[in-house]
Amino acid sequence: MQKILFVCLGNICRSPLGEGIMLHLIEKNNLPFQVDSAGTSNYHVGEAPDKRTIANAETHGVDLTALRARQFTTKDFDAFDKIFVMDNSNLFDVLSMAKTEEHKQKVGLLLDLTHPGQQKEVPDPYFGGEQGFENVFNLVFQACEKIIASN
Repeated sequence: MQKILFVCLGNICRSPLGEGIMLHLIEKNNLPFQVDSAGTSNYHVGEAPDKRTIANAETHGVDLTALRARQFTTKDFDAFDKIFVMDNSNLFDVLSMAKTEEHKQKVGLLLDLTHPGQQKEVPDPYFGGEQGFENVFNLVFQACEKIIASN
């Protein structure tokens, strides 16, 4: 069973969306994955995803209401096979915690799956409008489909 972790800054917009989309696809297709999400900061530990993220995901049939934010820890390197980060800041923060080359090899930008070698980031929709949340949903959904297709 492949174990995947999604990471963003606060674990209330982008990374719980990755977790929720994967959980939706896992259930829909009866797939052998374990997924979780975390934030590099502790700003929102224990909180539900942003209401706008929940609402947008709901329009696509993805339920995020049971998810709660947590902070990324060094234990995550051993607990997960692949760690997908949303932007270069998250990439730097997670890699700075890696203790081994093996840990570093597990970490990559999520959108490298759909835009190889372009260092493309999932934009943070927190300070934007509804269209930003829709754009992020589509980017993350396409990347999640690539994860499933590659396994």
